[in-house]
Amino acid sequence: METKVLEKLGLTEGEIRAYLALLRLGQSAAGPIAMESRVSRSKIYLVLDKLEKKGLASHADKRGVRHFQAVEPAKLRDYLAEKEGELRSLEAELERFLPRLEEYHKSAGKSHFVAVYQGFRGLQVAHEHIYLKLKRGDSYFVLGAPGGRVWKDSERFWQKDHARRAESGIGCRILFNADVDKGVLDDRNGKPLCEARYMPVGIVTPAEVEVYKDTTLIITISQEPVAIEIVSQDIANSFKSYFSQFWKKSRPLR
Repeated sequence: METKVLEKLGLTEGEIRAYLALLRLGQSAAGPIAMESRVSRSKIYLVLDKLEKKGLASHADKRGVRHFQAVEPAKLRDYLAEKEGELRSLEAELERFLPRLEEYHKSAGKSHFVAVYQGFRGLQVAHEHIYLKLKRGDSYFVLGAPGGRVWKDSERFWQKDHARRAESGIGCRILFNADVDKGVLDDRNGKPLCEARYMPVGIVTPAEVEVYKDTTLIITISQEPVAIEIVSQDIANSFKSYFSQFWKKSRPLR
C-alpha cells in the first residue's frame, strides 16, 4: 500500500504502521496493534500517544485495559491544512488516498462508547463531531465555558468555528464561567444563532461540557486539555437537563 503521502504529512514510519493497523483493526488494545503494525511493544504506547497528539487517534479504557482507535481518516485534511505552504500541493494526492483509508475504517465495523482526546488538537477533533451529527436548525449547548483564556491561540479557532457554525445554520447556547471577561460574552452574543450568558450565582466549573444529540463532551480546563467524549442518549439527556436548569436561573446580558 502506497504510504508516501503520509510520510510527506510528517508521520514517522512507526506512526504510519500503527495508524494503518488501527484502521484495519478498529478499536483494539496495544498488543494486537503492536503485532499488526510490527512496532515493538516497548515503543507502541509512545507511537500511539504521538498519533493522539496529532489528532489521528483516541483511546478508551475498558475494564481496566486501554483500547485505541483511529479517528476519521478525513481528519488528515485538517492536519494537511496546518502545514499550509509546502504541504498545500499534497491536497489532491490526499483526496485520492482517503477513500482507501475510509474502506479500512468502515470494514472494522466497530463504534465506541467513550473516547479520550489529548491536547488542544484532540479537542478540536472531538468538537468537529458536532458537524457530523448536527444539521441546519439543530443546536448544541455549552456549560461552564472558560472563555478561551486557557489554551494558546484558542480564541482564533473559536472565531473561525463560530463563523462556520453560523454558516451551517447551527445554533448554540453558552453558559460561561463567572470569571470570564464580559467582552467575550458580548462577542458571542453578536454571532448569528448564538446566545451567551454567565453561569448563575457566580459559579465557576472545573470542566467545560458540550452537549448535542446523543453526545456529551467533557473537557478539562488546563493548558493540556483532555476531552472525554461519551456517546449515550441517557447521559446526554441528563446534561441537557442540568443545562436547562442553569439556563433558567441565568440572566440575559444587558
